Amino acid sequence: MTWANKTAFILMCAMIVFTTLAYGTVHQPTISLFYIGVTVLALLWSVDGLQSGAVRFSTSWLQLPLIAAAVYGLIQVMPFGSFTAAAGISGVPRMISLDPSATQANALHFLFLFLFLSFALVLTDSASRLSKLAGLITVFGTLYAFFAILQSVLSPDKIYGIYERAFAVPFGSFVSRHNFAAYMEMTIAIPLGLLFAGAVPRDKRLLYGTAIALMGTALVLSGSRGGFVALIAEVALMLMLTMRSRRGKRVGAKVALAVVLLLIIVGGSFFVGGESSLTRIAETQADGGKSIDRSYIWGVTLNIIRANMPLGAGFGAYGVAFTPFDKYSGMERVEQAHNDYLQVASDAGLVGIVIGAFFLFALYKTGREALAVENVYRRGIAIGALAGIFAILVHSVFDFVLHTTAISVLFLTLIALLTGSRGRYKDDYSESDPSHKRWRSGGSVAPISLGRGRPGR
Repeated sequence: MTWANKTAFILMCAMIVFTTLAYGTVHQPTISLFYIGVTVLALLWSVDGLQSGAVRFSTSWLQLPLIAAAVYGLIQVMPFGSFTAAAGISGVPRMISLDPSATQANALHFLFLFLFLSFALVLTDSASRLSKLAGLITVFGTLYAFFAILQSVLSPDKIYGIYERAFAVPFGSFVSRHNFAAYMEMTIAIPLGLLFAGAVPRDKRLLYGTAIALMGTALVLSGSRGGFVALIAEVALMLMLTMRSRRGKRVGAKVALAVVLLLIIVGGSFFVGGESSLTRIAETQADGGKSIDRSYIWGVTLNIIRANMPLGAGFGAYGVAFTPFDKYSGMERVEQAHNDYLQVASDAGLVGIVIGAFFLFALYKTGREALAVENVYRRGIAIGALAGIFAILVHSVFDFVLHTTAISVLFLTLIALLTGSRGRYKDDYSESDPSHKRWRSGGSVAPISLGRGRPGR
């Protein structure tokens, strides 16, 4: 393993933390730093290839939807003829996108997310790194949740006690509480998956339970209804996955564990004064008292889909496409559909639906292979990663959390963990252990020799 490979793995881990702490990486300067980080990863990957004599890449199908979205975004801003001259203006190019500038920015973002996922898949190439990455998510998620709880008590309206955003309800380092809840859904998934799979040693179960309780309490305190629904769906999926496995015979004990954890989370929320958050979760009124609720936005989105089929209005062009169908005063500009499935159809039309369906198919196929692994620890990682991904897919019915860079980065990291958990690695077992014959091979990282040296791992 070369120094470039080791440095790239450290940088990838640092980017997971940085994108979160930098207000979720939603402002252009921080997004630019994320792009620079991915560019450095590309340089380190190139140096690693030269040093080891092999170019390593992943064959996972889960990369294809991102690069397909980037390519289609570029197609949406290609000129196809021009509009008829009007008011003395002529030569205006005709494009699929209603907002070419926003579509170009989105295509670039898809490209860098694709590169990050590709490097994450290549770098997660050993049992040791799978363990380190899972540990990072668990430890950072716990510390981040503790910080968010303290901030909600001491400075609920300001991030880090300094940054205040009008017309927003911040939580943790995120401007939106829904984004924080989505982040916790993914961080809590890894320790939960290991616990439900029986991969946590008896002497460490209290530590894992404490971490889960802190992250769950922070999620509930955020007051995100979509986040709470996603958490319930996440736990339910874990129960289903572990009950179906050969080691999941103690059904009653696992159901009891799930109930106890949820009670501890709710009790912890009451303890730190989260009654208002729990009350909000139980409410059914429009989010935050906005005059434009989700049902109205979804209805308008259906009109946008019908008007722009089959090619879509353009990635990032939702705000422009919304305006002609808005029956309200227009005082509140709506930029997102608050349902990523509807927005994919409105932004990319039939092409977007096909890309999304392919992603779900590839995820299902990868998940089935990962859950069949004999290694208890890696199956626990697979269960946690798959449940965290599932939670975001559920949350995306109500919000647009994946539009935040930090959430996208952690989501792609979970995909890398899920994919990597299928592999067979040299540090899985000792050569003298006869049980190694039971390990299943499902690795997706392939080296191409450059004609010198030995391919590095």
